[in-house]
Amino acid sequence: MKKEIHPEYQEAVIKCACGSELRTRSTAKEMHVNTCAHCHPFFTGKAKYIDTEGRVERFQKRYAKFMNK
Repeated sequence: MKKEIHPEYQEAVIKCACGSELRTRSTAKEMHVNTCAHCHPFFTGKAKYIDTEGRVERFQKRYAKFMNK
């Protein structure tokens, strides 16, 4: 490895908008994120599922004439 061309690897803090902090190592000293594993709806179990019922049936009905050929 060449000396003096690599960025300094140091302790870093990742701060979330919810107030959660994660300590790690990085070339950046501090990072800010909007969501993390503590506040993201998928990980907290509060995810809202979009109602997709009927989409497959609508697709099959629309393209049935192409599938029959």
